[in-house]
Amino acid sequence: MKMRKKVYLSFVGVLAAVYFILLLILYYSESAQEGAAICTFGDAVWYSLVTLTTVGYGDVVPVTPLGHAVGVVFLLLATGITVTLLGAAISFFTGEVMPLFLLGFQRKKNWYYFADYGVEANVLAADICREDPDAVIIFGEKRDEHSEAPDYSCFFLNTSLAGIVARKKNIGTKCRVFLMRENDIGVNSRAKQVHSLPVEVYARTTNGQERLSGNINFFHCYDCCARQYWLSRPLCRKEKTIVLIGFGNYGWSILERAILINVIAVDQCVRYHVFGDAKEFLTLHYRLGQVFSINEESNTRDSLIFHDGFWGEQREVLEKADRIIICEDDVQAGWNIFWKLNRFYKTRGRIDLRNNRKAPGVSYFGTYEEIYTLRNIMRTDLNRAAIAINDIFRRSVSYPTLDWKDLDEFHRQSKIVAADHLHMKIRILLEDEQITGLSLYAAERAYQKYRETKAVEAVNETYRRLDYMRWLRFYVFYNWRYGAAHDEAERQHPMLCGYGKLTPEQKKERDAAWELLGLISKELGDRIAFR
Repeated sequence: MKMRKKVYLSFVGVLAAVYFILLLILYYSESAQEGAAICTFGDAVWYSLVTLTTVGYGDVVPVTPLGHAVGVVFLLLATGITVTLLGAAISFFTGEVMPLFLLGFQRKKNWYYFADYGVEANVLAADICREDPDAVIIFGEKRDEHSEAPDYSCFFLNTSLAGIVARKKNIGTKCRVFLMRENDIGVNSRAKQVHSLPVEVYARTTNGQERLSGNINFFHCYDCCARQYWLSRPLCRKEKTIVLIGFGNYGWSILERAILINVIAVDQCVRYHVFGDAKEFLTLHYRLGQVFSINEESNTRDSLIFHDGFWGEQREVLEKADRIIICEDDVQAGWNIFWKLNRFYKTRGRIDLRNNRKAPGVSYFGTYEEIYTLRNIMRTDLNRAAIAINDIFRRSVSYPTLDWKDLDEFHRQSKIVAADHLHMKIRILLEDEQITGLSLYAAERAYQKYRETKAVEAVNETYRRLDYMRWLRFYVFYNWRYGAAHDEAERQHPMLCGYGKLTPEQKKERDAAWELLGLISKELGDRIAFR
């Protein structure tokens, strides 16, 4: 950029010198001629301006041969200047000068910057425009002339993010930056040094990390899909056999969410049959056997059964399945499985197919419109619910605990999973499996039911046992084990001993997650995402 500016200034300097030399030649050649109209240096300047601008008044003209030669040069330059001015005008209105100029008048609005323009970025930008009437969408590249123009107002600016941020001048809210390509942080040239800019960054990742530095947040599209799936299609009591076909990124995340939040009864025994390579999964989560029956069906607890072979070989499993989830990473591969299942197999349960786009007549999930939403990626409301759970927990125990801002990533995730389970708690309390999302009204009714029934000791014990089951799954998922004392380094916790061995105070800690239902209306209000 500095080199380009230096070359430009040098070019302008050369032109100015040539122009001045021409003026001197014109002045000295004409002023010495008797009867010449150009007698002063000012007359020479006037003639040059009239000629270069193609006005041509004719009041001042050269009479000497050398003056005529200079006049011809000015005439030729006039044509070049006219073309240059026309090109500059066209560039101003069709290039980036005009958009940058207009952007300067919208500094008080909320700026959303996308490093690249793609399908995912387009879907998220459209959702932002629906959610935020003061949104200004900026794509950090030139629009491909062959691509369809967005249905919303936006700017395409092949300008560095630093240049965009400088134009905002710290007026209004911070600019939000979205890196929509996987693991793009630190790689995308349009977002260099993003950590040092006064912006909020949301970067797509595959490693599950939540934060990097103070202004960089990560989002996981596979995890967003899994969360949305179990929120819109929660586990029902009658479902005993769940089949997952495909154990790539999406299948892994869907099973992970199922392990962490699918707790609906103290005596449940759901069997998850998973088709795909699960060696790495079982290696990473080597303590799951403390809670689940691994590779063997159980009638007393949930089972995780992994199949290495072709899914079609397990005909009995497919026929008795209450739900089949086709979650291949490759959409076309998922469709092939879907058609084969429908054509050659007798199934009694529902078949849910992961698909990027809406598919009429098919129970689909994981579309771009479902995953790439502002609420899913920023997770503002989910985090606020988790913060509220942590606050309730701190007030309910006698020993000192940390504020949300002081929690490490593991303990934050613990509270987030508790917030994820809220919709299950509402279904349990209201005994209504038709509820497939969270609403303020349902949360209020559920909390009222909780307050009315917790007075019965046996019922309250069930509530606490249910949340303990959820809590226990979380810790075992991250390979914690029982220890006489809480030890973060050794991943030991004294409450990983079974519900029957907990102290009364330890059992009471489970009330915090249920009490959050009452705070949704009081503290979070109608801004909570679950509606």
